[in-house]
Amino acid sequence: MTLIRVEDLSVQYGKITVLRDVSLSIEAGEILTVVGPNGSGKTSLLRAIIGSVTPAKGTIIFKPGIKVGYVPQRLNIERTLPMTVKRFLSLTHRLDERTCIDALERAGVSRVLESQMSGLSGGQFQRVLLAKALLGEPEVLILDEATQGLDQPGSAKFYQQIERVRSETGCAVLMISHDLHVVMSASDHVICLNGHICCSGPPASVVSAPEYQDLFGTGSYGTFALYGHRHDHTHDEHTPEVGENHKC
Repeated sequence: MTLIRVEDLSVQYGKITVLRDVSLSIEAGEILTVVGPNGSGKTSLLRAIIGSVTPAKGTIIFKPGIKVGYVPQRLNIERTLPMTVKRFLSLTHRLDERTCIDALERAGVSRVLESQMSGLSGGQFQRVLLAKALLGEPEVLILDEATQGLDQPGSAKFYQQIERVRSETGCAVLMISHDLHVVMSASDHVICLNGHICCSGPPASVVSAPEYQDLFGTGSYGTFALYGHRHDHTHDEHTPEVGENHKC
């Protein structure tokens, strides 16, 4: 089942076009990852999908009644402001303690309920943001470079947690990341973006595509192979496939 479909999307800031003619779909239960160099339009794509940027052209079609959870790239909280994790999770809705704990357990940080937000490590902070996104039981979880600032082991653990969330809840995941090798191992489908879709497909196909290697080098495949693994779900409804778009 298609949860979100993006058709011929273009995004402009003033006279500058940052995305052009991007089409993709997010299928139920899959992990779709968007990669690309800095300035490639990754964040603009997500912002268009969540409605914080108005496309210059194109359409975004949602499954009726869909629930979407969003984990931002960063969230600035005043370090001197006393706020527990429990209070943070309850800012928009009054929640009982059990609901908060359940969300934190699903995000992999069950013991921080009474901790101060300002005292969390980087990894714990991002997992609390993940827990907040999961409170609404989303059908699609959207992550905008959610591991920025974490080291590679921390990033790997975070993405492993995302895989567990997908397995436990069945939600689809759309994420962008700069952690190319780690994040691809957690993906069913990868889109390489550089203002437009350069190539797309299963991770192993994308890293061996000339368009991808032009951007990230030919050494990417060997490193990816260290992390890669087989997935239970395969999806081939995405367009375009590897090599069908203009070169990056």
